Amino acid sequence: MKEVLKELGIKEINPGTSTGKIFFSEGELIDSFSPVDGSKIGSVKSSTLADYNKALFAAKEAFLYWRNVPAPKRGEIIRQFGDKLRKYKPALGKLVSYEMGKSLQEGLGEVQEMIDICDFAVGLSRQLYGLTITSERPQHRMMEQWHPLGVVGIITAFNFPVAVWSWNFCISAVCGNTHIWKPSEKTPLCSIACQNIWNEVAAENNLPEGISCIVNGDYRVGEYLTSDTNVPLISATGSVRMGKMVAQKVGARLGRTILELGGNNAIILTPSADMKIAMTGIVFGAVGTAGQRCTTTRRLIIHESIYDEVKSKLSHAYSQLRIGNPLDERNHVGPLIDKQAVNAYLNAIERAIAEGGKVLVPGGVLEGKGYESGCYVKPCIIEANPNMEIVKHETFAPILYIMKYKTIEEAVEIQNNVPQGLSSAIMTVNMREMEYFLGPNGSDCGIANVNIGTSGAEIGGAFGGEKETGGGRESGSDSWKAYMRRQTNTINYGNSVPLAQGIKFDF
Repeated sequence: MKEVLKELGIKEINPGTSTGKIFFSEGELIDSFSPVDGSKIGSVKSSTLADYNKALFAAKEAFLYWRNVPAPKRGEIIRQFGDKLRKYKPALGKLVSYEMGKSLQEGLGEVQEMIDICDFAVGLSRQLYGLTITSERPQHRMMEQWHPLGVVGIITAFNFPVAVWSWNFCISAVCGNTHIWKPSEKTPLCSIACQNIWNEVAAENNLPEGISCIVNGDYRVGEYLTSDTNVPLISATGSVRMGKMVAQKVGARLGRTILELGGNNAIILTPSADMKIAMTGIVFGAVGTAGQRCTTTRRLIIHESIYDEVKSKLSHAYSQLRIGNPLDERNHVGPLIDKQAVNAYLNAIERAIAEGGKVLVPGGVLEGKGYESGCYVKPCIIEANPNMEIVKHETFAPILYIMKYKTIEEAVEIQNNVPQGLSSAIMTVNMREMEYFLGPNGSDCGIANVNIGTSGAEIGGAFGGEKETGGGRESGSDSWKAYMRRQTNTINYGNSVPLAQGIKFDF
């Protein structure tokens, strides 16, 4: 890992605040420990208020320049950033895997998402379209155009320590904004690596320092961002609890938010489903990233006619899972992020049993050689009643609740009967079931899939959800509009000024 850190420009102790220039903070040390083996990877300094203000000043100054760079030229800079990511993909992917604990394939895949969003943003830089609108007044033309907002705050979670930042940064950057990024204090070195890669691009193009800034630290550093009227937009990814606090803080100053919060995602498994496709989607969705995706499959709603068959297949599939070091590509499941996550996992299983749940595949913490960090747990399956309180709660761990249904209407009602509304899926080859699920009486989630699982969203589609998931959208489609301000223009090219309701002035 030392060679990886060296390649990414990471020293043993790094500043927690950075623009193109490194600010050496007087803040407290944040130690980064790998959940893979419990080893200390390195440390960063937490950003102080003075550090934050330096980053803010740099971002505001850079905005005065960046907003006037033509959008296609901004896109060219992001193209170069994508090329740098291609160069550093092996090292950055390995760091993501080691610091966060996801499999190496997923770590590399996360960096590939960054590359893909760069490509998307390059094309977008020539497509920031407005409208021409027919005016009701003679010799007048109306149009709509979009302008950059200013400094955008980005708050990200540990489970996707680099990709979610890039979804925001790359799209927002071609829109003409500058950025202050507050990453998770659980994965600070990934943010340092990304900033170092961006700094190479900025230096090669003589760009101002503040287009991308990072401020590392805990919730207090996040509060610098959320309470700052100089930051018109906050894009925050994390728990529902965190999102509610961000929404209140930013809303109190009439700022904007993009919120990507919790998910409690379900798959409906119908009698007509292709079982091979279904099992692949279910198992990967439930155990991928050790259940630490906001799109993880947490509930499986099975038709009563195939319930026993599916139970048997799931038990067999789970018995074949390999749990261990995520850098070993033979393993399917890596560790949870830390001991706190392990305790939440154990508490959820205990609550589920207390509420009447029946364990189908037992959970537990793994011990012994290779599991010294204490963060490796067994993926668990619990037969549950959909009305159990714990089933309506998101636990960031590999716990799958399974339950029965009789009709498609009942299945959709069960799926929708939780506070969250991020991702959903149905496994069926029945056209009527599919269309019902996708229709106005079907899934109430921001993402609704057919014959694929709940995880694995593509960057070309808008990503986000409803209800307590926050309502935000990132990444593809027209999500770029959230990073810009809309302006309606009316141009009078005639020699008179028609007034509303026939009002006339005689001068």
